[in-house]
Amino acid sequence: MSTVPGTRTETGTEAVSSQVTGAALTIRPLRHPVRTACGVLALLCLAGVVWSVAKNPNLEWHTVGEYLFHERTLAGLGVTLYLTVICMVIAVLGGTLLAVMKLSDSFLLRAIADGYVWLLRGVPLLVQLIFWGFLGAFYQQLIIGIPFTDVVFYSTETNTLVTATVAAVLALGLNAAAYAAEIVRGGIASVDAGQREAAYALGLTPGRTMRRIVLPQAMRVIVPPMGNETITMMKMTALVSVIAGNDLMTNLQSIYSMNFKVIPLLVVACLWYLALTTALTFGQRHLERRFGRGVTSARAGSGPRATPLTGGEQA
Repeated sequence: MSTVPGTRTETGTEAVSSQVTGAALTIRPLRHPVRTACGVLALLCLAGVVWSVAKNPNLEWHTVGEYLFHERTLAGLGVTLYLTVICMVIAVLGGTLLAVMKLSDSFLLRAIADGYVWLLRGVPLLVQLIFWGFLGAFYQQLIIGIPFTDVVFYSTETNTLVTATVAAVLALGLNAAAYAAEIVRGGIASVDAGQREAAYALGLTPGRTMRRIVLPQAMRVIVPPMGNETITMMKMTALVSVIAGNDLMTNLQSIYSMNFKVIPLLVVACLWYLALTTALTFGQRHLERRFGRGVTSARAGSGPRATPLTGGEQA
């Protein structure tokens, strides 16, 4: 059989393919009966636990409602928020400084930063809280002056200056700075060294390069773990109750020590901590999207995109 040059003949397979071109194909997802059964079972177990807790008469929901917005509860909540904000500011600033010191070419700066991180991460936080709370037993007076002389510029009683709230800020903030240092150091190390070289070639100083080039790019890596640190810090403020720091847990403990309503007041604490965690989680997600916009959009558009074929192209 002769053919005209420049044309092609259809084989049997191609003819069948051309007949089904344009037909609507129904794609059915793969079923997972075992996975579905496990999910239903887990949901039933969760519903049973929730029902058991909600119907437990020892929970005393009326007591929970009575103290949920109680004056002392809200006062303790304010102290908890205050401690979280102040301590995280100390942690971020101190952690950034320590991270830069750990990446410095100076052996002395690296040694100081490594020693600080080693000490603060090695001693349990509860021990640090108690130590700062009883600092007056170690130093009865705090004196500022010229060392090895009798010149004194300022002197005061330690217990007057280092109150329970100040001790909590020092313990929580300085401890968190040690962990934040490793987070910031990891974020800085994730930035390609070529970014610094390009900045130096443009005449930027090392400090300006760190502030304007390196840290903004490192934020994409720093924000998620730092957000977790913030949530952990908020919950760690409950440990301040051991030194009577007037936080949420301290105030609720003082209440149930008088009325013996332990479980209902612990539920009040759980509800407030869950509410704060939820709010901080939304803030963390917003920051992650904000600092990851360029990378997210680049990844979304980097893969090959499938283009549907027309009937003539498939034939």
